Amino acid sequence: MTSDVSVNTKSNSGTWRDSAGLAVLPIRLVVGWTYFSAFWRRIALENKLDPDVSGYVGEKFNHFLPQALGIKPIIVFLLEHPDLLKWSMVVFTVVEGVTGLCLMAGILTRAMSVSVFLLALGILLGSGWLGTTCLDEWQIGILGISAGLTLFLAGGGRYSLDHVVVERNCGVAESCWFRWLASGPVDVRRRQVLGGAAAVLIIALCTNQYFHGGLYGPLRNKSVAPIIEVSNARISDRNLRFTVYRTEGVDVYGSFLVGVTVTESETGRAVVVLRAEQLSSLPAHSITNRYIAAVKTGAYGVIVPLGAKAELNIDGLDIRIDPRHHYYLSLADVSGAVWTQALQIDD
Repeated sequence: MTSDVSVNTKSNSGTWRDSAGLAVLPIRLVVGWTYFSAFWRRIALENKLDPDVSGYVGEKFNHFLPQALGIKPIIVFLLEHPDLLKWSMVVFTVVEGVTGLCLMAGILTRAMSVSVFLLALGILLGSGWLGTTCLDEWQIGILGISAGLTLFLAGGGRYSLDHVVVERNCGVAESCWFRWLASGPVDVRRRQVLGGAAAVLIIALCTNQYFHGGLYGPLRNKSVAPIIEVSNARISDRNLRFTVYRTEGVDVYGSFLVGVTVTESETGRAVVVLRAEQLSSLPAHSITNRYIAAVKTGAYGVIVPLGAKAELNIDGLDIRIDPRHHYYLSLADVSGAVWTQALQIDD
């Protein structure tokens, strides 16, 4: 039926129609560069694969954790195994570099388009919620997915090394696997194209709603104001300990805790008050970090990066805790935000 003909086939004269490949040439070159440039930035311009240097890409990966969709267990596993995380970042970077370079040159174009699709899907699920002024990471992810599908359907076109192989009548160019991995006429029906396009649109709409409320309900942006979850809060006459986990806010700088207060609920009396200068002088051993993004002291308090999770153990208190009363912990951010948590009393 003419309504369901192949979208990328040979003409009546037997020549390969490469007009689709020509039409998407700008997409192939630009998408290829975006992935190769990630490799170039981390390897050539700066060393971002060294865990001991500022800007380590593993820390950026840590920032994805709090609101990632469907891949949190993978992120947590890698963060809890730093050596494995390092090599995962190396492999990911090399794959980005190879994908981008091959895509620009038009080598194994369809195979590289699948790589683009999968890389973009990972970016979308991991960091699609980030973006301080606009939906930066979500747009990168969903456009990468749609570009991957488009390039798979079109192939490399005339200006690709795949096409050179076809033009030279190499035997391999006539094989089915070459056409599906590289370029050339393939039997893809219109209904399959419509199905793929519909699937990409559904992914776009669902993730846009999940991360940002873009379809209905109030719009939300989890990259604007910091939010810290407080848990495992306990106190005794000599010790205060609690766990902080930052789940929202800007990813390029930390939340700054400038005050820690313990209040007796029955009387409203503050039994512990730690100000910025006292927090900034906490010893290093009082902070136990779980992930790569590390909670640490700074000049004006305690810095909590996005995705960081740590236990703070503050010794040397000299107070009298009444076990008959209730106490709660308050953490104050420099922005004015305050987070509270009920305290358990240790014997």
